[in-house]
Amino acid sequence: MPGSPLEGDLRSLGFDVRTAPGTASADDLETLLRDLPAGERVAVVDHRFVGHVHALRLGLTDPRFPVAAVPGAMTAQSGARGELIRALRAAAGAAGAVPTGGTVAPVAGDAPAAGDALPGRIPAAGAAGAADPDRIAAGAAVPDRIAAGAAVPDLSVAGAAIPDRIAAAGDALPDRIAAALKAAGTDVHRPELGTLVATVADDPQTRNTARQAVAAVDDEAVRLRGAVKARDGFFTTYCVSPYSRHLARWSARRGLTPNQVTTASLLTALIAAGCAATGTRGGFVAAGLLLLFSFVLDCTDGQLARYSLQYSTLGAWLDATFDRAKEYAYYAGLALGAARGGDDVWALALGAMVLQTCRHVVDFSFNEANADSTATGNTSPTAALSDKLDSVGWTVWLRRMIVLPIGERWALIAVLTALTTPRVTLVVLLVGCALAACYTTAGRVLRSLTRKAARTDRAARALGDLADNGPLGSAFAALRPRLALPAPALALVGGAAVVGTALLTSYGSPWVVVGAVIHVITSGLALARPLKGALDWLVPPFFRVAEYSTVLVLAAKADVNGCLPAAFGLVAAVAYHHYDTVYRIKGGTGAPPRWLVRTIGGQEGRTLVVALAAALLHDTDLTVALTALAVAVALVVLVESIHFWVTAHKRGAPAVHDEGETA
Repeated sequence: MPGSPLEGDLRSLGFDVRTAPGTASADDLETLLRDLPAGERVAVVDHRFVGHVHALRLGLTDPRFPVAAVPGAMTAQSGARGELIRALRAAAGAAGAVPTGGTVAPVAGDAPAAGDALPGRIPAAGAAGAADPDRIAAGAAVPDRIAAGAAVPDLSVAGAAIPDRIAAAGDALPDRIAAALKAAGTDVHRPELGTLVATVADDPQTRNTARQAVAAVDDEAVRLRGAVKARDGFFTTYCVSPYSRHLARWSARRGLTPNQVTTASLLTALIAAGCAATGTRGGFVAAGLLLLFSFVLDCTDGQLARYSLQYSTLGAWLDATFDRAKEYAYYAGLALGAARGGDDVWALALGAMVLQTCRHVVDFSFNEANADSTATGNTSPTAALSDKLDSVGWTVWLRRMIVLPIGERWALIAVLTALTTPRVTLVVLLVGCALAACYTTAGRVLRSLTRKAARTDRAARALGDLADNGPLGSAFAALRPRLALPAPALALVGGAAVVGTALLTSYGSPWVVVGAVIHVITSGLALARPLKGALDWLVPPFFRVAEYSTVLVLAAKADVNGCLPAAFGLVAAVAYHHYDTVYRIKGGTGAPPRWLVRTIGGQEGRTLVVALAAALLHDTDLTVALTALAVAVALVVLVESIHFWVTAHKRGAPAVHDEGETA
């Protein structure tokens, strides 16, 4: 519209705007859509649209959703181009707007309304603010009115104008296309706009009212608030986010990407670990301060992604894996610093990593098991109590702090590092994480026992992938024996056998090998049936505890210099593989290939190898064996993982954004 800010708003989002002339046939429109380069996003915007720029940004530039819409505007990524064309036909054909033979002409006696041409919108390649580089072809228009009494303003699709209202007054074509897409089974994302305005103004009075509503809301303030994660811990919400979101905006205005901020956070944490490794009081103080700053940057990268809608598959993987690398590298730094002062805390550092990793796998397994389950009713007293407590504000924050999420945990580590010793820091961390693990796991067990739900095949496959059974366990699973014991009981028995014998016998005892063999057998039997039971999500956590704890106990029993650091490296390499499996499943890309799992032995195979090494090798040789195994696992896993994620990013895998685990 003459004088409308819409064109400028769209260009500010990186769109290449085209204004369509007044004539075009339906065939012309479809041809223009088909002729667009395959990798481009198409956006359709009604020229009468009135709303906030951020409403358009949310509706048209979020790369996570193939199809999205707000009132008066819709978008489709290149992969949904065919669905868009079919929906366009349906939107036009439903009202009889496009006669057979091709050209669309005004109905006699109903002249086009002045000023009703609408530009078509598509993001331009390389333009600032555009989530996906796109470009639009120049287009053509169609007559302004089709049916008597129903105004049909021009609107462009991929640069080609199409009738905006075909049947009833006030029925904008982008909305009709979105409705047709949804009716055809395509998921149409509609962002939550809140106080943001997005509407189609049919007359001057409505347009003026809408513009007043736009002026009454500061969309930049809404955008800044929306950059903060909806559900976060107390420390993050009140001690970091009030200023980190401004740092995110500062980063966006200078063209920084979330991945760059994520990398900066990793480097800062590694420097913090290096400071802790000095073993001096000044180094510990510097380490605590740098760890806090690393966490600020860790919050900033996610806020930057939400602020500028820069989501990507690679970014989600980097954010998730770097968080784990930062924390566990810091544990190692504390252990090195303590060693410089004559205190050996490697067992505590490894124990902290084992506990934290097992906490995470509990979260992942429970969430995956229940993500798409069909419940006949939530009858859990635990869930009812939780819902009741949610109505009391202070209990929400208390419960979030009890689980010791990443913000509270890193703040605790930073303060204790600066003021106390590495031993005190790790002991307090272990106690806090153990209490948090008991609280969360008990609640989830109670929910699972009292909530009737039917698990899907997808959930069972995800739990099976998280179990990480190798060729030995799979061989026993193939026998498919009929056992009365449920899968979690089998996993618990096998894990208790190997960990218990490692704890209760001296170093080099053959009984540990016997326990490991029992663990191999029960690991296979536990996965002989699909994991669809109420507590079957406990199987992967039990396996993690068995494998990691066996390595920890045997390395501690060896009691030689370097053995526990070698065990730390092995558990870190294996934990990376397990986290990588989780992030692939959560991202919808599937678990790592079976050849990878077979190559690194599976969880039961690695446990047996470590048990055999402890039984057959001298205590000093165990260090060499654990180091070699750690290097081998790390090389295979890292090479395959990096290749997978980089390749997925290059081939345009669907963008994801992980809001992060509360733990």
